[in-house]
Amino acid sequence: MKNITPISLLALALSTSAFASDWLSWRGPFNSGVSAEHYKKAKLSETPAWTYESHGRGTPVICDGKVFSWGYLGEKEELVEVLTALDEKTGKKLWEVRLKDFISDTVYNRYSIGSPAVDPQTKRVYLLTSYGVFGCWDFDGKEIWRHSLMEEIGRMTFPNSKVGCPVIEGDLVIVRGITSNWGADGPAADRFYAYDKMSGQLVWTSLPGESPPKDSSFSNPVFETRDGKRVFYAGTGCGNIVCVNARNGKPLWRHKMSKGGVNNSPMLYKDTVIMIHGEENPDTADKGRLLAVKVPQKFGNEQIIEDPEIAKDAWQAAEVWRTHLRAETSSPVLAGNHIYLVDDDGNMVSANADTGEEEWELQVAAHNIHSSPLVVDGLIYFVTEQGKLTVVKPGDKTAEIVQQIKLDGIGLAQPAVINGRLFVHTQNKFYCFKIENSGVTTDKVPVAKIPKAGPAAGLQIIPPEFVVSPGSTAKFKLRSVDANGFVVGPVTKASWDTFIPPTAKVKAKIEDAKFNDANELVANADAKPGAGAFKATAEGGIFGIVRGRVLAKPPFKQDFEKYELTEEFAADADNPAYKYAYPPLPWIGARFKFQVMDVDGNKVLGKSFDRLLFQRATVFMGAPDMRDYTVQADVMTDGSRRGKSDVGIINQRYAFVLKGNANELEVSSNYERLKRVRPFKIEPKKWYTLKSQVKVDADGINGTLCAKAWEKGTPEPEAWTLEEKVNPVHTQGCPGLFGFTPQNQKRVYIDNIQVTPNQ
Repeated sequence: MKNITPISLLALALSTSAFASDWLSWRGPFNSGVSAEHYKKAKLSETPAWTYESHGRGTPVICDGKVFSWGYLGEKEELVEVLTALDEKTGKKLWEVRLKDFISDTVYNRYSIGSPAVDPQTKRVYLLTSYGVFGCWDFDGKEIWRHSLMEEIGRMTFPNSKVGCPVIEGDLVIVRGITSNWGADGPAADRFYAYDKMSGQLVWTSLPGESPPKDSSFSNPVFETRDGKRVFYAGTGCGNIVCVNARNGKPLWRHKMSKGGVNNSPMLYKDTVIMIHGEENPDTADKGRLLAVKVPQKFGNEQIIEDPEIAKDAWQAAEVWRTHLRAETSSPVLAGNHIYLVDDDGNMVSANADTGEEEWELQVAAHNIHSSPLVVDGLIYFVTEQGKLTVVKPGDKTAEIVQQIKLDGIGLAQPAVINGRLFVHTQNKFYCFKIENSGVTTDKVPVAKIPKAGPAAGLQIIPPEFVVSPGSTAKFKLRSVDANGFVVGPVTKASWDTFIPPTAKVKAKIEDAKFNDANELVANADAKPGAGAFKATAEGGIFGIVRGRVLAKPPFKQDFEKYELTEEFAADADNPAYKYAYPPLPWIGARFKFQVMDVDGNKVLGKSFDRLLFQRATVFMGAPDMRDYTVQADVMTDGSRRGKSDVGIINQRYAFVLKGNANELEVSSNYERLKRVRPFKIEPKKWYTLKSQVKVDADGINGTLCAKAWEKGTPEPEAWTLEEKVNPVHTQGCPGLFGFTPQNQKRVYIDNIQVTPNQ
């Protein structure tokens, strides 16, 4: 046990370098939580080599002598998340990028629960935040591209703020999250998104699990080559282990293991996937399970079984072994045939990877959340929630704590080790410790074996989703791919036709935009808002589908009177059956959150009670780069004097809301970061007009948030009800709508929406 070496790790390798010289992602060179380094006469120094003032809950990544840390600074309104580049040897700050939260429900400073990722080929750093900012920066801190996934694809936020780490596969960088997009992707689901790592363009979207999910998940994917494909495995918010084709996003296989979300990252061992979870089991009343599942040698669509009864037998038959252990968010590490994990009660456990049999147990903490163990040269390093960097020496039947170092702050992160240095974040500080030694050797990191591409079998259109406005053009890249998703080559000629998916609930198509010979979609100058899909067919009959939206430029209005209420919502214990229409198709996150309803003979947008997951609902009806506009709408809450809901509008990443029970007009971004209120009496079943502006100062940094509300039908007040200076101010963002119906008890309604340029 003195020299634990990683075996069966070829499948997990993400690095294309011949030797492990960098820590490129959360779980290190093998994507497994095992270091490649070995030392002569090693001892961890009790005194830090250097420290850096930063709060954090994640693992740094290291490449070319630079440490990239994701943490946060400040409190309340001044709090910002920070991607920081530090010198590996000295801890000197080289540069930083500051990112400010918006319209999320992150609470208790739960930031940076994740990690950046580094691509050593391009020397670029990738990061995803809990509020959906997904960006790429070079090693000098220059921004290459950035997405706002909340506004672009409806990425939802949750108070637990779990993010995880982007993963790099070939020319792709893959992220995941619970999203509620538009059209068929409107239902909330735990989805994976692959982007071109150079251009930042979306390449594919995948929903390998079930909808709706029970929870968010930050399970980090692990990769292998199997059945001629590059595939990854991950846990999902719907309680499954899933397997996805990493090159085209096609779901291949899944295994139901939990009634709740699965946050832990999988381990590949021989022909099994090993995972643990902390929620209720699907077949027993107890919580938690460490299990090994047999992976199919070949994948086919028949592996995804929708029928619950058949699926039950399928996943039970697939289990190789199970052990009753529980870890909700901490991921185990596999070293040799030993699984090391820390359960929710703070016990470090060793289990046999072939049988699941427990080998030993050692109490290392009072309890544990998030923090995962790391194996370095035969020792296990672990940071406790009580802020102790703990070193454990494992044996075959027992283990002992050989060293503990008290750190400043709560520990929730896995350490990283490179070049004889250990890096670890606490919620108060970032540390670098030296592993004193008289010599370092490094295991060779295997290079992933990539199968050669076969004959062209399909057409991949990049991006697969588009947004155009009247008079604008969307450009696409076409390439042929084989049956396993590997790129065959570029395609320059294709014929384009309107396409309506046979399962579409709304049979819509885009009439006011056409493709030219350069594979560009050109929208008419008077193009009407809408959404739809197109099918491209190239030589040999290969084809691909692209879908997208036409969004209006300000000024535009929406009053819902032309909608026909043809759908029927079934009665339940609290509500009679009623007729409704789906909300505007191009709006992000509208479906299942809102419906067009009849209220007193008028057609209005009403908050849906279809899913409790959507009791707090945001909808976006524009593009993330919009700025300098005014949003106005008529709003109403149902209820009584003692019980009302909240309803509002979104303007440039701020929510302007009438708070029913509080009788206040509130503007907030994240409500724990920025919240300003004014008293405003709100009566139930009474319409009010709500108006908002975000004014950016000439310096482009500071600004003023303005809002007013008045009873509908009465004269508009000259003065703003609320007028607040903010520093800094969000300078762009989508217009949108907001509704919060606690426990889906009292509906809210919105009508006569207007978005106009600022005057």
